[in-house]
Amino acid sequence: MPDPVGSPLAARDRGLVWHPYAPLDGPQPYAVEGASGVHLTVTAPDGSQHEAVDAMASWWCAVHGYRNPVLDAAAHDQLDRFSHVMFGGLTHEPAVSLAERLTAIAPGPMSHVFFADSGSVSVEVALKLSLQYQAARGRPRRQRFLTVRGGYHGDTFAAMSVCDPVDGMHSAFPGALARQVFAPRPPGARLRMTVHGEHRWETDELALEAWADEVRTLAGAHTDELAAVVVEPVLQGAGGMHVYHPACLRVLREVADDHGLLLVVDEIATGFGRTGRLFASEWADVAPDVMCVGKALTGGYLSLAAVLMTRQVGEAITRSQFRALLHGPTFMANPLACAVANASVELVESSWKEDVPRVGRVLAEQLAPAAGLSCVADVRTLGAVGVVQLTSAVDVGRVTAAALRRGVWVRPFRDLVYTMPPYVCGDDDVRVIGEGIVGAVAEVHG
Repeated sequence: MPDPVGSPLAARDRGLVWHPYAPLDGPQPYAVEGASGVHLTVTAPDGSQHEAVDAMASWWCAVHGYRNPVLDAAAHDQLDRFSHVMFGGLTHEPAVSLAERLTAIAPGPMSHVFFADSGSVSVEVALKLSLQYQAARGRPRRQRFLTVRGGYHGDTFAAMSVCDPVDGMHSAFPGALARQVFAPRPPGARLRMTVHGEHRWETDELALEAWADEVRTLAGAHTDELAAVVVEPVLQGAGGMHVYHPACLRVLREVADDHGLLLVVDEIATGFGRTGRLFASEWADVAPDVMCVGKALTGGYLSLAAVLMTRQVGEAITRSQFRALLHGPTFMANPLACAVANASVELVESSWKEDVPRVGRVLAEQLAPAAGLSCVADVRTLGAVGVVQLTSAVDVGRVTAAALRRGVWVRPFRDLVYTMPPYVCGDDDVRVIGEGIVGAVAEVHG
């Protein structure tokens, strides 16, 4: 490996610390020297320093920005009380308050909450819960899950099994992942704003109808094996930033009802306002049986996720052989994380209805010029999500560097250069993001 010339910190890191989906001898990482508001202070591998708008919101979780005074205060206040206690046989105010808050704002009648360490773990819990539910209902042979192609639900084993079987990591673990039932990816859709300010979803109606028929047929063929339907509502995130029509979610709700399945929605990336609704399920007026939330839950301060479920699900588990949900992390309902989460959710509730549409409007304006580039296949936005999809794979290293020179931190993948910025970005910050992405794509890919 060539000697790195950038930050001494990055030099110490390289070859010592694993980074997500990166080899030990991969490119030298960028070093963060500071973070405040929506900006990162970054040292590049060539030693240059940059002040950049974080267009990623730290993988979609830092929706309130960095060093947020409200979240800082919540963390300091809880540190002065206690930072952690076990949740076995004990409870505490931050956890109970957070559970009350989440069940109050969730789509549909959610009555119970299970706290987990991370998004992936919350999906694991939801899948285990579904199996326990079916066993409690006298259907223990229902051990598989119906999901759709293009999905992503985490990197742990059960979660990986319901990720896309081709674009996911199935091939790296042959024989280790459970074989699930995969329907086609839902047909793509766009959300338009009418002249009267109303939302209108557009899609290929014939394709949607054909997709719905195939899903119903597939569910019917496997009905005695299936425990639940698992899906990211309206927006598939790491599977390709794919937007689909809410009618597809309604079809999945109907299929679940027709076959006695639970509908599990993964709102880890889409929850707390990101798509233009507090929860993406609300675009379809669908009430899930089980819902996973994470990421923005703590505003990026600490790792925490939650699994919400209906009273019917909770009662079935309580009447079952084991009576308990068979999971119990050491850091379950960590008081420090729950205290910050209470503050984060309160901030979301008070501001997302203004901030998310504003960010989305400016993103749509600023990313639109990318559609004129020959290397661009599509430009789309939904809520505070903006996507530039190329006609070929992104040159990640060069696009990242080109965007950073323009004052923007991005993390492209596959054929996508996208942004899911903090909600607290000002209009000027969003313009910098849009111009930076378009400029970087034009410079590198032409």
